[in-house]
Order: sequence, then C-alpha cells, then structure tokens
Amino acid sequence: MKDIENLHTLKSEILDIFMHIEVDEHEQRKRKAAVRYLKARRGIERREEKRRLAEDIAELPD
Repeated sequence: MKDIENLHTLKSEILDIFMHIEVDEHEQRKRKAAVRYLKARRGIERREEKRRLAEDIAELPD
C-alpha cells in the first residue's frame, strides 16, 4: 500500500513538473511573438515615416 501511495505521489510530481515546463514554454513563445510583432510594427512605422519625409521634401520649392 505504501508503494502505491509513493507511486501516486511520484506521478503527481512528474505531472506538476511537466505542466510547469509547458507553461514556461508557452510564456517564452508569447514573449518571442510579442518581440517579433514589435519589430515588425517598428519597421512599418519607420518605412511610413521615410515615405512621408520623402513626400515632404519633394514638395519643398527648389
């Protein structure tokens, strides 16, 4: 009986460890996705700003 209790305890601990690892991996994926999104957003904003500046410069009288 004691062995069965130990086995259940061990299974629970392994499951807890596995779930913790899964949560950590999920959080890492979310952080990486957020960084990729931010880089893409900044790139889009930079490109738009360059386009606006080029238009503004083109409108200046010679």
